[in-house]
Amino acid sequence: MDLTTRYLGLKLKTPLVASSSPLCKEISSIRELEDGGASAIVLHSLFEEQINLESNELDYFLSVGSDVSAEALEMFPDMTGYNVGPDDYLEHIRKAKAATKVPIIASLNGISSGGWIRFAKEIQQAGADALELNIYYLPTDKDLTSATVEKAHRELVLAIKDSVRIPIAVKLAPYFSSIPNMAKQLDEVGADALVLFNRFYQPDFDLERLEVVPSLVLSRSNEVKLRLHWTSILYDQIKADLAITGGVHTAEDVVKCMMAGAKVAMMTSAILEYGPHYFNVVRKNLELWMEEHEYESVKQMQGSMSMQKVSNPSAFQRANYMKVLSSYTLAPGPTLTRTR
Repeated sequence: MDLTTRYLGLKLKTPLVASSSPLCKEISSIRELEDGGASAIVLHSLFEEQINLESNELDYFLSVGSDVSAEALEMFPDMTGYNVGPDDYLEHIRKAKAATKVPIIASLNGISSGGWIRFAKEIQQAGADALELNIYYLPTDKDLTSATVEKAHRELVLAIKDSVRIPIAVKLAPYFSSIPNMAKQLDEVGADALVLFNRFYQPDFDLERLEVVPSLVLSRSNEVKLRLHWTSILYDQIKADLAITGGVHTAEDVVKCMMAGAKVAMMTSAILEYGPHYFNVVRKNLELWMEEHEYESVKQMQGSMSMQKVSNPSAFQRANYMKVLSSYTLAPGPTLTRTR
């Protein structure tokens, strides 16, 4: 049974990839991910703020924060204690490459060009097989147009592509007004892959301390539906590979990702929950599913349930919205007892 797939020009043993997470910070953990069955590993991200700390540059997108008071600078996190700095990150890439046989994909997290171009080149020199641009930006300025945000994404990817030879993947948010058009723009400037989608970790309110606090909730399988929807729509419409991350927990989730048109299914939450060996558990269950359903290869199923291939493509469009609403049956609710 052939589980191989090609992603970013790299031949992988299976479509199971370890996405960026704290598990990628230590070489010993990276070895465990490889031994556990990951066919490629995306390292934890180097943040734009860390690059700026080293270079003392604040080349933020559209000069965000340039007109705020000195007190407001406290909004920026203290990145010095988060993880390794830029130079240490490059050394981490070298050590990861020396310690493993699977492809190592570096990750940059930010929005502005700043020091990204220089570090993209150094990441390439350090031996990374590819680079994932984790473009994490939440526009909060009411005067900032969607066209401006899209232009910033496009120009950033173009600048990086012009600077390095290694393949570039772009990890996107699901909040663009037209995801197909944004995908087309990034495809046109040379993105080798699109990763759908970034999970934004939204803060919570501490009602006792009256503070806004960070909140981390691991994903569940139901979150993969959004990724399946857009991957199915984008399949065969762009040249770039498609990857799904967020909500991949079981072999069935992986099958759905492949049928939607993804080249790889990336996992983090399930691995944090069950450990690196869980990759092999999913792989074995994937083999069993393929055997039971008479699939000889992963390639055979890729894109088979995309909008281009299914008999009823309206299932991905407005008709499905109306069908779901009209098919719902309201169940009898519990009897409420009024209390004082």
